[in-house]
Amino acid sequence: AVEKERLFYPPDPASREFSTLGGNAAENAGGTRAVKYGVTRDYILGLEVVLGTGEIIKTGVRTAKGVTGYDLTRLMVGSEGTLGIITRLTMRLIPKPEAKETVLAFFNEISQAAETVAAITSARIETVAAITSARIVPATLEFMDRASLDCVKEYAGMEVDPEAGAFLLIETDGPASQAETEAETVAELCRENGALTVHKAKDAQEAEVMWEGRRAISPALFKVSSGKLNEDIVVPRSLIPPDMIARLEDIAHRYELKIINFGHLGDGNIHTNVMYDSKSQEQTATAEAALKEIFSKTLELGGTISGEHGIGVTKSAFIGMEIEPAALALMKRLKTAFDPKGILNPGKIFPESDAKDRLS
Repeated sequence: AVEKERLFYPPDPASREFSTLGGNAAENAGGTRAVKYGVTRDYILGLEVVLGTGEIIKTGVRTAKGVTGYDLTRLMVGSEGTLGIITRLTMRLIPKPEAKETVLAFFNEISQAAETVAAITSARIETVAAITSARIVPATLEFMDRASLDCVKEYAGMEVDPEAGAFLLIETDGPASQAETEAETVAELCRENGALTVHKAKDAQEAEVMWEGRRAISPALFKVSSGKLNEDIVVPRSLIPPDMIARLEDIAHRYELKIINFGHLGDGNIHTNVMYDSKSQEQTATAEAALKEIFSKTLELGGTISGEHGIGVTKSAFIGMEIEPAALALMKRLKTAFDPKGILNPGKIFPESDAKDRLS
């Protein structure tokens, strides 16, 4: 709607076809454009919220600046509906980019794809005036590993280089000349870093076909096995190929499980999916043990166990691995202040006694 007015709302979660803005705010949704534009929290100026007490409060401002009192807006965004029910949002919009370009590249190894990302984000291009230079900041930097490509190839009929072990989908945007120059530079950097094939979309229709493959991965996973633990770990971008991917491959091998990885390589956010037979108690237990080790390895690398999916109930058993007891206790006191009767999303985020046992 806003793009018809030549304005732009950058957050682009994969759930966009069925999620709501209020839900996006409650989860602080991210998406493919976060590498350049940030997440939902960065585009919310103020809220109207109903608390667990029945009180209605207004938070934030309608101005570019505002530091009066505590920042309740940023506290609410990402609180997963545990502190209040959002009934109104004041959003920040930016000018719609004039143009965008899309580049797709296949690589033998995911390490080559990651090295390419490092080259892209450190590359500089000359400005129009040719006096100064600027860094390339792609709007999106998506990746899929070999297992992901196999799923999409079978599910959506996507054309995949038979030798490919990884895929990058990169989008540049901005003034037409800038988007074009950045896309050409991106394509060249892909070739320099060993890409098997590189293709730049000739128009919006062809770009959409490229994106269909990336968007098909989540539904395609349900064809692999009856159960999956779909997580969204984040580690420093430079540690993805030499450390995190190697650790994920090792865990998959030792636990004899298929682990499928894709996501936002530009900001270090990996959607790692542990696949298992949900009808087998043994495989279910094995998958949960593998997941705990994945989280442990993530935290060892200075990462976080959730970049954009939140905690909810499925990760509540693991939150204590990342958040220290004093901080958790403070969060619970905040929850009580906003919702003294515990009626807002009860059981979410904080582990129950039986969940704590799973950490032992």
